[in-house]
Amino acid sequence: MVVRYGGWAPFARKGDRVDIMGKLSRGALPRNGILSLGVAAAAAIVAVPLMVAGPSAAAAAAPSSGGEVNAFYRSRGGASLWFAPNSGAAAQQLIQLLATAQADRLNPRGEKLAKTFIFMPMAISMVGAATIWRSIYEYKPAGTPQTGLLNAIVGLFDKGPVFWYGQDTLHVNSLFLMVILIWTQVGYSMVLLSSAIKGVPEDTVEAGRIDGAGERRIFFSIVVPQIWPTVITVFITVLIGVMKVFDVVYVTTNGAYNTDVIGRRFYDEMFTQGNNGYASAIVVILMIAIIPILIYQVRHFRAEEANR
Repeated sequence: MVVRYGGWAPFARKGDRVDIMGKLSRGALPRNGILSLGVAAAAAIVAVPLMVAGPSAAAAAAPSSGGEVNAFYRSRGGASLWFAPNSGAAAQQLIQLLATAQADRLNPRGEKLAKTFIFMPMAISMVGAATIWRSIYEYKPAGTPQTGLLNAIVGLFDKGPVFWYGQDTLHVNSLFLMVILIWTQVGYSMVLLSSAIKGVPEDTVEAGRIDGAGERRIFFSIVVPQIWPTVITVFITVLIGVMKVFDVVYVTTNGAYNTDVIGRRFYDEMFTQGNNGYASAIVVILMIAIIPILIYQVRHFRAEEANR
């Protein structure tokens, strides 16, 4: 293993070579040697579990004594497995962008206060957030006191209580679960997007105002194009995060009422049903779904670096 001056070995001189035992020896280093080790270690961490899951998933897809069973077909689940992650990421990204833009328009004191309230839920775990919002969506039979906030409000208009988690028409209940995820994660994206918005040159905004553009046109035609790389990065981060979501669904509905997601399905197949093959198939599908996203992110990053 080779280090440059100022690397791992503080007493090594420029051009020294450090072996595994930490001994110094003279010699030139290969360029990016330490970086290559890190990349190799990261690749091994990703590849080894996939190499273990792949054969197990393939074995579960083989014909069984009860007939032809395709693990990959079964593991893909219903439409909610893919509706929730994709629409959740898109909705979260839009809300984060608009919330950040509005917070940045406030006076300094109001901006700090607004961003504090937006960022505060980040300190709450997903399980804690799901428990908090479960008290908001709580349902009690008609004729009994409603402890849920929404049903208490509905009762003020002489309406019967609504079982919010059971409203699966057009996946409305999935949208209710997305609210919980957005509430907890919007603070993270707000920090990145707010920093990007503040980095937009003021003269470009002033030029738009001089040309007669309104604030909405300035934001979407001038500000957003200049922060687009940050928007893409945040979107991909959010998309990967929501594809792995588990806690919110497990605590609230446990996948019932057509609200199941990939993470909870994997947990159920692996630890409840004991179907290791089907669980492995879910992992393989998740990896295959994420690979194109990562490739796009790398290409986008390289294109941005080339334009600088």
